[in-house]
Amino acid sequence: MKLWNKGTEVNKKIELFTIGKDRELDMYLAENDILGSMAHCTMLESIGLLTKQELDDVLRELRNIYQLNKEGKLQIEEGIEDIHSQIEFLLTQKLGDTGKKIHNGRSRNDQVLLDLKLFIRAQIKELVDLTDKLFRNFIAQSEKYKNILMPGYTHLQVAMPSSFGLWFGAYAESMTDDIQMLLAAYKIANQNPLGSAAGYGSSFPLDRQMTTELLGFERMNYNVVYAQMGRGKTERVVAYALASLAATIAKFSMDFNLFMSQNFGFVSLPDELTTGSSIMPHKKNPDVFELLRAKCNKIQALPNEIVLIANNLPTGYFRDLQIIKEDFIPVFDEMKDVLKITDFMLDNIRVNENIIDDKKYEYLFSVEEVNKHVINGMPFRDAYKKVGLDIAAGNFNPEKTVNHTHEGSIGNLANDKITQKMEEIIKEFNFDKVDEAVKKLLE
Repeated sequence: MKLWNKGTEVNKKIELFTIGKDRELDMYLAENDILGSMAHCTMLESIGLLTKQELDDVLRELRNIYQLNKEGKLQIEEGIEDIHSQIEFLLTQKLGDTGKKIHNGRSRNDQVLLDLKLFIRAQIKELVDLTDKLFRNFIAQSEKYKNILMPGYTHLQVAMPSSFGLWFGAYAESMTDDIQMLLAAYKIANQNPLGSAAGYGSSFPLDRQMTTELLGFERMNYNVVYAQMGRGKTERVVAYALASLAATIAKFSMDFNLFMSQNFGFVSLPDELTTGSSIMPHKKNPDVFELLRAKCNKIQALPNEIVLIANNLPTGYFRDLQIIKEDFIPVFDEMKDVLKITDFMLDNIRVNENIIDDKKYEYLFSVEEVNKHVINGMPFRDAYKKVGLDIAAGNFNPEKTVNHTHEGSIGNLANDKITQKMEEIIKEFNFDKVDEAVKKLLE
């Protein structure tokens, strides 16, 4: 069954090539397609294109299909092109000609656009929940180890004292920026394209504000041409947000791999969370963090892939956009797996609490010594020179303590402020509005 079929049999090779992975990927969109159809049909009844009885019948069957999908029993049958066709087919089986009316005022173009936006909204909500959980774990580790010093590096050379509180806390605050990026992506996705049809509107008196409210969108994409131009652009913006979050975890993974090596020895893992070598019996490899690094780097490539598919397309819909779904839809499950395993591993990291006892880290405290002289009245340049000469002469014997008090420093991590920042950003998503809209549709 093809919604566009006009009686000509399509060559089988062409059919298989053009459908691609749509049947498989469309199952990710099934729930959203059903919700979109419920809102659209409710609107059609309000403008006289469905009777009250027809609407009641359609909504009843759509809720049944929704439940079928929840139970994992909905599938795209052989010979049916996509999820949109499957749902219309099931409705027509049950309701006859009434089932065929649900496509009034709609194109498959704005149907796919709508499904993707509803899908993105739901996926970002899950990602925000998981990211917030991981964020709070980083904050907890920061507080737990806030008094344990570690070397800080510039140019991979020993630089100044840092702490595990700073290290873990830095990744927590990095995630607030990642959530801010997700918020921007969410706001772009949370605009209703339904009613743009094939990109040029409809002669039916569609009530687009009604479907916007029924689906809990913040607002609509007003210009119907731009609504269609948003396909590809929305995915690209979301991909950039995912790439930002992936970059944070990739960087942490790189740090961990470096710091777990024997040359550093700052952190370790329980043996059961490492892997071994086929010939070296002493090996305990941090494979999870190596795979996290690679998976996150792969995710960071996605925006560029979308750009290369969509950046030279003129106004209007083109089939090229179908290919974006193949890597874009699965990336959410990949990102969720990354967040979950990172959170698990973070719970099990062991910290070396005596790192700075090693003599090679004495020079970490050179700046602390310079500052002490400055506090006692010596000009900074003179103090810098004195400490440098002491080091060169082998007379440098620092106190291995620090007393930093300003916001965000070793002695004042400002984790409460960072947590407040995260909570304020998450509140802006206003997920409750969407949840309430979906609940009303299903009732």
